[in-house]
Amino acid sequence: MTTTNRIFDDIGKMMTSAAGVAKGMKDEAETAMRGQMERWLSEMDLVTREEFDAVREMALKTRAENVALKARLDALEGKAEDDAGGEAKTDKPSD
Repeated sequence: MTTTNRIFDDIGKMMTSAAGVAKGMKDEAETAMRGQMERWLSEMDLVTREEFDAVREMALKTRAENVALKARLDALEGKAEDDAGGEAKTDKPSD
């Protein structure tokens, strides 16, 4: 009976060791994969989220400024046309 328990104890120790080795291999494989992915991503020259958000904000601000400037330009052109139209009517010589 003692021999059987000893065999089971040995098998249990082996299984525990095998599980530890498997976990170690898994951790090592994850670390290697993570390192490879980081190298691959750094070679792709991608932007960070912060850089993307900063450029997006600049683009939105620029678009708003362009809309305001276009409205101002349209208003000035309309005023210039009104002024030119009024002058054209008064500058005509009478025959």
